[in-house]
Amino acid sequence: MNKCAFIKGLAGLSLVLTAALAAAQAYPTKSITLVVPNPPGGFVDASARILSDSLAKVTSQSVLVDNKGGGSGNVAYQFAARANPDGYTLLNSYSAYHVGNPNLTPKLPWAQKDFVPVALITVATNVLTVHPSIPANNLAEFITYVRANPGKLSYASQGNGSLSHIGTEMFKLQTKTSMVHIPYRGSGPAIQDVLSGQVQVFMTTPPSVMGHVQAGKLKGFAVTGKTRHPGLPTVPTTAEAGMKGFELEAWVGIFAPAGTPADVVNRLSGHIKTALELPETKIRADGAGIELRYLPPAALDTLVKNETAFWEKTIKAAGIKPE
Repeated sequence: MNKCAFIKGLAGLSLVLTAALAAAQAYPTKSITLVVPNPPGGFVDASARILSDSLAKVTSQSVLVDNKGGGSGNVAYQFAARANPDGYTLLNSYSAYHVGNPNLTPKLPWAQKDFVPVALITVATNVLTVHPSIPANNLAEFITYVRANPGKLSYASQGNGSLSHIGTEMFKLQTKTSMVHIPYRGSGPAIQDVLSGQVQVFMTTPPSVMGHVQAGKLKGFAVTGKTRHPGLPTVPTTAEAGMKGFELEAWVGIFAPAGTPADVVNRLSGHIKTALELPETKIRADGAGIELRYLPPAALDTLVKNETAFWEKTIKAAGIKPE
């Protein structure tokens, strides 16, 4: 290559880099879509809708919520993975799908490497709920009852490999109890059968069952976080109820397709942080029983790696088989 061609090449590269930087600094210039791997309603969808309104205010661009339920989240994940990596189509990712599916589903149509982390946005503790017909008034009495009746109680989950499934299996291992797993396609049908008494136990996020516990239709024995849930102030934590060392949180994070420019990712993450700090965002989250919690890209990446390893270990210990 002669000197003239080399200089022209450098000039061309400089123009490309300058254009890319300018695009990142201007981002966003059009509407953003949050792809949600669940149908409307529930923790994951509520997290997306809480963020969308606030993020639209911060960016002055519309933020759309696109629910693509089905396939244990895989429909949405595959769609988002194939989207143009420009920061305008994002995945509103659920922890159970993001770290659970790679350990449970053979020939997954997507991989974690197909996404880059942008920001953690919400977390939710879980609450252990039981049908009122069970003769127990607290967690200790419940554990004693289940031990005395091995295999006679059934527990609901939102599906094989869901957080409610993995979490209850962890509970069984730690308490040395036996219950039969009944998987459902989401919280809605699971809750209906627990309310009717067809299934006796359900561990899930508070927004799904909070009203039923408050109304006395379900017994709430413990929340699985470090602190009590504001919507269930009389329900103790697992530690307070005598079961130390058992904690379980669900989370939702925003991810972009792999190849999205780092400058766009960082700018978007900053916008999300600002959106989560708006007073109205907290008011909406509190009303839905959801905790806002921001993590930047690197910290979210570490969370994914740690939880993927933890789920792999738990799934093997519980003997959970891939679908």
